[in-house]
Amino acid sequence: MIDFSKARRMMVDGQIRPNDVTDLRIIGAMLDVPRERFVPPESVEISYLDLDISVSSIAGGGRRRMLKPMMLAKLIQAAEIQEHDAVLDIGCTTGYSTAILARLAHSVIALEEDGSLASRARQLLADMGEKNVSVVTGPLMAGWAPHSPYDVIVLEGATEVEPRTLFPQLKEGGRLVCVRSGTAAGKAMLYRRAGGEVSGWPIFDANAPVLPGFIAAPAFVF
Repeated sequence: MIDFSKARRMMVDGQIRPNDVTDLRIIGAMLDVPRERFVPPESVEISYLDLDISVSSIAGGGRRRMLKPMMLAKLIQAAEIQEHDAVLDIGCTTGYSTAILARLAHSVIALEEDGSLASRARQLLADMGEKNVSVVTGPLMAGWAPHSPYDVIVLEGATEVEPRTLFPQLKEGGRLVCVRSGTAAGKAMLYRRAGGEVSGWPIFDANAPVLPGFIAAPAFVF
């Protein structure tokens, strides 16, 4: 039988710390949240490997994946989440990322457009006693305006387009982190609202599965 507590420690020591994640709150959350509970039964044994794990067997036929732990930790660290922050977690799948964020922020809205995944996330987070999270269902690209603006928006996957539809949901000083793909080399991006304008810049090389709704339209070729 797998010792999951030991597996979590090995994940942190082998994947998280060596990739410049130094925020002790994030490390503590990664050690605390049982990732194996958020993956499909057939993937429990690989819960703590350096992989984007498929949750397609739960999703309604979609090709969805949970971000690898290292990528998730680095994006969250770049967002500089504070204990008073309101966070929007876009593409939460089964809620693992939400459980991590809930330990760092004041409140988390977890957005998922797949009803099966949203139901699973809602149940798992309730079972864990998470009180400061709410799972909502809707198109990922639209964000979740009813509870905006947010201090932080986290995209749990890649986007091939600049996520401009989400910029109006950021507070002044708010941050959005994501992975931009569709180019030769993917980049993790940090966007920040300042003076009513949103600007972004690359922070490290990255690749991740593209989220539904964030695929670029095919270019017209003469």
